[in-house]
Amino acid sequence: MTKEISKLLSHVLRHAPERLGITLDANGWTSVDALIAKAREAGFQIDQSLLETVVAENDKKRFTLSEDRQRIRAAQGHSLDIDLDLKPSEPPHILFHGTARDNLDAIIAEGLRAGSRQHVHLSLDEETAVKVGSRHGKPVVLRVAAGEMQAAGFAFWQADNGVWLTDRVPPTYLRI
Repeated sequence: MTKEISKLLSHVLRHAPERLGITLDANGWTSVDALIAKAREAGFQIDQSLLETVVAENDKKRFTLSEDRQRIRAAQGHSLDIDLDLKPSEPPHILFHGTARDNLDAIIAEGLRAGSRQHVHLSLDEETAVKVGSRHGKPVVLRVAAGEMQAAGFAFWQADNGVWLTDRVPPTYLRI
């Protein structure tokens, strides 16, 4: 049940709030009460307790509850135009990006682009990048010279769940 609710939350809070008839504010937040009510109308068995369990147990920490637990949003990964209101941060010198081997030629030529998402997602460690890359095919881990990028004027943000975000990564800052 929690996996089904987690998938629903990922979809509606990152890509398609209209699926349940909820609205997201400019920063991606929606009312917990409205989300639960609309999800129930759509046939999902969910209540505050289950919602909080899904948020707490999500292995990727994809969701954030407001301090008063009255609002919820996705931590990152939006295809919608959302301002997460994150302050630029100094990244570690090296970050990692997991992808499929089939994507390497395009990445070497063009660098990393956000595609349908708002940002390129980067990991703190190789293990996480391997897991991400495995979802798309035979995994390859790219090393991103994040410290050099920032020194060159590129901005980085760290999402609530620890994922590092940037607008793009030119090929000169990538190593396989």
